[in-house]
Amino acid sequence: MSETRTTLRRRVLVSVITAALTLPVVGGATAWATGPGGSPGSSVGQLSASSLHLPRPTGPYAIGRDTLHLVDKSRRDPWVPSAGARELMTSVYYPARHGGGRPAAYTSEEEARLLLEWWKKEDVLAPAAYAGTRTHARTGVRPAPGRFPLIVLSPGFTAPRSTLTHLAEDLASRGFVVATVDHAYESVGTAFPGGRVLTCQACAPVEEPGGGELATKGRAKDISYVIDRLTGGKNAWRHARMIDEKRIGAGGHSIGGSGALAAMTTDRRVRAGMNMDGHFHTRPTGLGDRPFLMIGTETIHTPGVEDGKNWDETWEGMDGWKRWLTVRGSGHFTFTDVPVLAAQAGAVDPEVPLSGERSEQITRAYIGAFYERHLRGVPRPLLDGPTPGNPEVTFQRR
Repeated sequence: MSETRTTLRRRVLVSVITAALTLPVVGGATAWATGPGGSPGSSVGQLSASSLHLPRPTGPYAIGRDTLHLVDKSRRDPWVPSAGARELMTSVYYPARHGGGRPAAYTSEEEARLLLEWWKKEDVLAPAAYAGTRTHARTGVRPAPGRFPLIVLSPGFTAPRSTLTHLAEDLASRGFVVATVDHAYESVGTAFPGGRVLTCQACAPVEEPGGGELATKGRAKDISYVIDRLTGGKNAWRHARMIDEKRIGAGGHSIGGSGALAAMTTDRRVRAGMNMDGHFHTRPTGLGDRPFLMIGTETIHTPGVEDGKNWDETWEGMDGWKRWLTVRGSGHFTFTDVPVLAAQAGAVDPEVPLSGERSEQITRAYIGAFYERHLRGVPRPLLDGPTPGNPEVTFQRR
């Protein structure tokens, strides 16, 4: 990783492993910079525990959600071997019947507190307000009839799985089962059974030489293990029968996207992969004709700019269907819940002009189209080239 990237990463909010692993920098003013909508003090005072909300999903299905604690006893945790077996927390979103159930919580207040402290924005947003973000998923609802493709989503390093909620909900509403994954010791705070909240024990070692590759390969193993437990004879989910095991995809934000590519190179079950603004740490060997989508920031992942060489090399190694999209005005967290909730909190990043509303619209449209095209066989012209309705999106290396 070039040391010259550090200043630019700080300036444009790309520090969750875009080139190697430094989300702590996101704790700086750019993550939740206070905008015209309010001062740090007034933001905390004005927001109630029900002020924040995720955008309404675009598909026809209601959304169910279950939470699973998965333990891979075949391997020790790579960051804390003394902890024993590798543990994962997984939220499974699924197409559901309308009616019944209870609203699903966005995150716990303790997880919210740790995340806001990491970003150094506890003076902008109270943990209770962030944790109380209204979602559209419900627990305890019956699944919709039929069998559906599975997509496993992995978040950026130090970021919890909750930051991928609006995308997961939208995909589930469009007819996918979606598993978002928290990888033990790789987020700033994740609640596990027994009252445990595991913090980022991997943050220091991952910055050592080879740390990005180690984390990426670990994510690939985690993704494959989640697939193991949601399919086949070892399924850990009560509605596993609704998954079509022949239609499986993977994707992620930042190093989660790097992990999705690595999972495809080792697991033939993954038929389609996607990376949202992540630096690749492994080569795309063995993909064959399986499709891959790369969507990233204009300032970092454009050919010839910053991390463009890394994407260039990866692109050249792909032989199947592929797209490389850059989004003008975007930041590293554009493809997550962060800009949506930041805007509602009266906070903006002056270095990221793209609004929270456009961020979620673009993310949902292109990623949803990708999985619908390659896991459901639905034609999606949106992926064929530029469109007047999305002037921010540029197709690279066409």
